[in-house]
Order: sequence, then structure tokens, then C-alpha cells
Amino acid sequence: MRLHTPNAIFPTVAESRRRNGERSVGTPRVHWAGKHLMSDVRAFGARGDGKTDDTEAVQRAVNESDGLVSFPSGTFVISSPVEVDLRSCGRTSITGAEGCAKLVMTGAGPALHIAGGHEGTASPASLTTHVLEEERFATVAGIEIAGAHPEADGIRLDGLWQPQISRVYVHDCRHGIHVVRRNRNVIIAECHVHNNRGVGIFYDHLNLHQSNITGSHISYNKQGGIKVLKSEIRNLQICSNDIEYNYDLDAEESADVWIETLSSSIREGTIAGNTIQAMPSPGGANVRFRGRDGDDRRKAGNWAISGNLISSQMVNIHLQFARGIVITGNSFFSGHERSLRLEQSECIVIGANTLDRHPDYRAASGGGVTFDDCSACNMSGCTVLNARANEPNAEAAVDVRNSREISVTGCQILDCAPRGLALINSENCMVSGCTIIDRQGDTQTRDALLVRGGTNNLVAGNLQPTSN
Repeated sequence: MRLHTPNAIFPTVAESRRRNGERSVGTPRVHWAGKHLMSDVRAFGARGDGKTDDTEAVQRAVNESDGLVSFPSGTFVISSPVEVDLRSCGRTSITGAEGCAKLVMTGAGPALHIAGGHEGTASPASLTTHVLEEERFATVAGIEIAGAHPEADGIRLDGLWQPQISRVYVHDCRHGIHVVRRNRNVIIAECHVHNNRGVGIFYDHLNLHQSNITGSHISYNKQGGIKVLKSEIRNLQICSNDIEYNYDLDAEESADVWIETLSSSIREGTIAGNTIQAMPSPGGANVRFRGRDGDDRRKAGNWAISGNLISSQMVNIHLQFARGIVITGNSFFSGHERSLRLEQSECIVIGANTLDRHPDYRAASGGGVTFDDCSACNMSGCTVLNARANEPNAEAAVDVRNSREISVTGCQILDCAPRGLALINSENCMVSGCTIIDRQGDTQTRDALLVRGGTNNLVAGNLQPTSN
């Protein structure tokens, strides 16, 4: 019987060149008879025994395999970033035996750094032939990544067109999934991003249009579950996720979903169908939007926040220097200071939400709504139940102060303390068609309505058994 020689099984580079032609980009990949014979990282020397440093072998697999880089079941230790540079290695997919493979990053930086050369937009006219043919649709799927270094990150995406991260478990890193510089059409789906010291999914100093984060568990990340910082973002969809317990008791601020522009602009997005909850923490919010400053409120906004369950932080939603946000169809409870806090914001619509100080969580929660130095906002069709003015300086369950053109209509403000609604030093505001009563019989609602200062306000047609 004739035995196969090693080269009959794994052709040499020269043989691969002869059979398949010279690749136009990067190192020739080894393939034979249409099969990816050397995609398994073990073929390049990786051991996967949890002890051996497999960095060099894994990097060689990325550089020399035929694009499908697969990790079998095992624990693969790496000590420096695996560089997946699509500009030289071409189209690449990294898979991990449907979750049975684990990467342990013992050095600083990302375990997987996937980079490309896309400098255009999502317009077909801006895509180069190289990006379309050699860099598109980089994928990472079905793999676990663990950090074993204070500055270890999970995955970094940089300069990519249509990358997709799915069924990935990233934990105990600094940042879980770190998206930087410039990317287009990013999908992060069905992932577990858990217990990272920094941000779970971090859009950092990034220019990005079209990105979906969906169907994932994002929890126990100290510096934020999903955070966008100093980035030019359009069309970001955060849908159907479980985003929980992203807070730090030792930090000045925390948030589960944290959108902060500072010197940039973030617009055109959706937060829908998520469960977002945490624990009360200093400066904590479940959802936080912060734009530039009071003179320029245009840079954070044009978002819809709909159909979420949001609970168990100091503030459920905090908007500051924001514009053009619709908040509707949500269930809020256990906002320990406030359900909604709006500061220096305009053109905000709050409609058909429940803001409940639920009996099971009643002892510690406050709830209610604050409009502070806001304009052109509308709150209608909400039920505010058992709210307490726990926020500093708050005088009622619904506080409107130093604001202009605020309408509160058709709401039920029930069993609140010490007042139902306060309209203070504001102008051109309207409160009408609301039911503001205390049904408890213990007169915990001292006043239904308080109006102090301000000009040209209309308060009419409300059901308010007690009033001053």
C-alpha cells in the first residue's frame, strides 16, 4: 500500500501557487481541490492545552490559511494581539468550534485586532475593488475570549466594511468589543459580553454609519454596557438585548447605555425592546445621553427609545443637552431619584409610558420626571404612580422648572408625594387634562399642583381634589 507524503496532504506554497495561481494580495493561501486543508490552527502548531503560548501559531494561521481560521475545542493562550490585517491577508472568518474554543489573552491589547483599509462610506460608489473583493464581511463567531491581563481587550474593529461578530463570549477583559476609527455596517449579534473592567461594547472616537447591536447579553461591565464616546455616529440600532448591572460603585458616573458626544455628533438611532436595569450607583443612569453644552443642543438626538423595561438605577433615563428624542411605550420602575431627568434639552416627546413605584420595590425608589431648563417638550398619556420627589431640589412627582413651552397633558399622576406637579419659574407652559389625586386616604399628596413664578402659563381642566 502506498503511503501519502506530507506534501500530498498539505501542498507546499509553491505547489499551491502552481495549482491555484498567484494571489494578488498578501501571502498565498494553501488550498487543494477546492478544500481549505489548513484552516485548523493546530496545523500551524497551536496546541490549545491552556499552557503553551500559541500566539505565533495562530498568527501564522491567519497569514497563511485560506481565510477560514478555525479553533477546535481547547484553550489557546496568546500573549500579544493576533493581527488580522485584511489589507494583506484578505477575506477572513474566525470560528471557535461553536463555543468550545477559548482564547486567553495574557498581554495588553486586543486578543483579535481586525483591521482593514475602508475609508469610504456605505455608498457603493465609495467602495474600492479591493475592499469589496478582499476585505468585506470579516466575521468572528462561536468563540470565547477571556482576559488575563489588566489591559487585555477582547476584539478590536478598525477600518472595516460589513464586519459581523456573533455568538461570541467576551469576559474579564478591559473592553469587550472595541470599535475604533472608521467602520461601516457593523453587526454585533447574539453575544455575551460579561464582567469586563471597562466598557462592554465601546464605540470609541469612531466614524460609523449603520450598526446593529441585537440579541445579546451585556452585563456587569463597570464603565458601561454600551458606550459611545466622541464619535460621529448615524443609524445605531440597540434592540432586543439584556443590558444589566453595568455600574461601578467607586466611579463618579455609571450607565448601562451611555451616549456622550463632547466634540462630536450622535444622531439617528433606536433603543427598543431591551431590558435595561442595574443597581443604584453614584451618578448612575440606565440610559444617558449627553450632548455638547447648553448653547448647542443639536449634537445628541434624533433617537427613539421605545418598548423597553428600564429600572433600578438612580435615574432611569438622563438626557442633557439633547434634542429630538421620542420616549414612548416603556415601563419604568425603581428610579431611585428619578425615572426621567431632562436637563438643557429640547424637542423631547414623552408619551404613553408607565412610571411606577412598584409595591415590591417601594421602599427605596423615587420615580417621577424633571424638566430643568428645557424647551419645546411634550409629556402625554403617562401614568405616574406613587412617585416621590427624591431628587435634590425636586418639589413634586413631575417638576417643571426654569423651562419654556412644556406641555403636560392627559397624564395620571396618582398617590405621589409631596405634590403631584410643580411648575416653577417657567413660561409658555401648559398643564391640562391630567388626573392628579391621592387615593391612599392619608393625604400624602400635600398639593396636587404648585405654580410659582413664571409667566404666560395655562393650567386648566385637571382633576385635582386638592390644590393651592
